[in-house]
Amino acid sequence: MSTEQITAPGAPSPSGGTAARPGPRTGAHAGRGPRSLTTRRAWAFYVFAGPWVLGFLALTAFPLGYALWLSLTNADGLSQNSRFVGLENYREVLTDPETMSSLARTGVFVAITVPLSIAAGLLLAVLVNQPIRARGLFRTLLYLPAIVPPVGAALTFKLIFDRDSGAANGVLDALHVNGVSWLMDPYARWVLVTLTLWGAGNTMIISLAGLQDIPKELHEAARVDGANAWQSFTKITVPMLSPVLFFQVITGIIAAVQSFLPLLISLDPTPRGVTSVPESNYLFMINVFAQYFANGRYGYASAMLWLLFLIIVAITFLVFRLSKGAVFYSVDPEAAKPSRQRTIGGSDGVPS
Repeated sequence: MSTEQITAPGAPSPSGGTAARPGPRTGAHAGRGPRSLTTRRAWAFYVFAGPWVLGFLALTAFPLGYALWLSLTNADGLSQNSRFVGLENYREVLTDPETMSSLARTGVFVAITVPLSIAAGLLLAVLVNQPIRARGLFRTLLYLPAIVPPVGAALTFKLIFDRDSGAANGVLDALHVNGVSWLMDPYARWVLVTLTLWGAGNTMIISLAGLQDIPKELHEAARVDGANAWQSFTKITVPMLSPVLFFQVITGIIAAVQSFLPLLISLDPTPRGVTSVPESNYLFMINVFAQYFANGRYGYASAMLWLLFLIIVAITFLVFRLSKGAVFYSVDPEAAKPSRQRTIGGSDGVPS
């Protein structure tokens, strides 16, 4: 070989010296290693995640913290001399009969509307999942009410059920039946329930997606075994659809507890305040609105909202606990966990 052959770093050269070791890169080649790549990826992450983090801090974390501080004071929104009262607002919330009554009405509203909404959505989904003509048109028409903004839907229902000029009483007049004060007790609650069910297209779309994910072979095998339509629905469709129904229960409860629509369909064109809301529709969030803007009790209303947050967390946890054994997944979460692999001649997961 020639004496100019390449030798390993640190090895004796043919001339008796030692080959020079490569030193650190400098100049234009510096900073192009793995550390530079990691740095660029980190910066890219912060650039893309930064707007969301700032929005979360400014629009979620700070308001939550400020509301928690207000709940510990007697702030009224006008005076700068608010005083720290500790847990006094929470004690008053838990002992106020009006607040507890509004919370009980909210519980009744949730117990009525959530099951009816899920059942109506599932029924509509089963109907529009059948191989019928113009199926896409029916799906579109049934989903249209769900995309109407809640404010517009509430005001539309107010016009329909108005005592003097509403379409509902117009139909009754045509049938020679006396008109009804739909937006007053005892009918106001059922108008609100009807308004909630009118937007069942949301649950219909979710249930329809779940139905289309169920393998048709299961129903065909059940039909061959002699099962009728009801047996296939209760033994195959409902268990396979249970994760979707569970999701709808959780989201439906959270939305119904925070319902604010009664205020929109109950107030007069020249509102006299939240006192014009019928008693049956005077839900918890209406009471919160009254405490904030009618009574100016910012600290007390903030305590009510934090109590509602804790109630939602407790209900969600309870539903999760009760769902065990009732919700069936296509893949068992425990079975889906990756197992540790053993290698020949080594310990678990560690090659020899």
